[in-house]
Amino acid sequence: MSDRPTRERILVVAMELFGAHGYHRTSVRAIAEQLGISKAGVLYHFPSKYDILAGLAEPLLEAMAATIDDAAEAAAADPVVARTRVLEGLLDVFIAHRYLLRLNVNDLALAAPGSIFDRFRNTMMAANRLVAGPRPTLPERVRAAQALGALSDPVVLYADEDVARLRAAVLSGLAALYPPATAPGSRGRGRPKTLDAEAISQAHAMSAAGCGADEIAAELGISRATVYRYLNLSLRD
Repeated sequence: MSDRPTRERILVVAMELFGAHGYHRTSVRAIAEQLGISKAGVLYHFPSKYDILAGLAEPLLEAMAATIDDAAEAAAADPVVARTRVLEGLLDVFIAHRYLLRLNVNDLALAAPGSIFDRFRNTMMAANRLVAGPRPTLPERVRAAQALGALSDPVVLYADEDVARLRAAVLSGLAALYPPATAPGSRGRGRPKTLDAEAISQAHAMSAAGCGADEIAAELGISRATVYRYLNLSLRD
């Protein structure tokens, strides 16, 4: 780690200490001592401990914003595609930064008033609008909020689990709110013989996580034959 720039070293050590002891119980002096530099040396790069936390949160916040921007481009043409991009995109972002998000379990560090919380809140509000779709009713806005709320908690609570299985499990839970094989306005009569992009993505994720054809078919409300057709599974499954 000694070959890294000092600013990067500060962030690495701060993340380790915040994770081990909590944000509020970790001092700038403790970070400096771990690095073998002076407290002034840390404050030269980060004027306050909050600025260190902001430095850690910046990649998370930038990735979240990029996900929303990508989904917003698709919203006018296909709100369902936009919703999928938001939910799956944010899930991937949260998984990538799950140990940073886990800091909130200890002392709600990321929720403290300031730029981190403001940017996180504004991004999640934009996400809610995209997931809810155009001209949403109150139940649709609530369902969007429930879906977004279901992304981060499992990732934080089960941060040490296998990432592929964790992702598939979260997507499986979201299917209860947004059944992938049910088109907007349909009443879900019968088993669909075709899958939309969201359902195909979930089926691949479940397959990669080790789920069999029966489990995938039951989760998506489709036949085994449809599973075989879209995933090219062998009949021995």
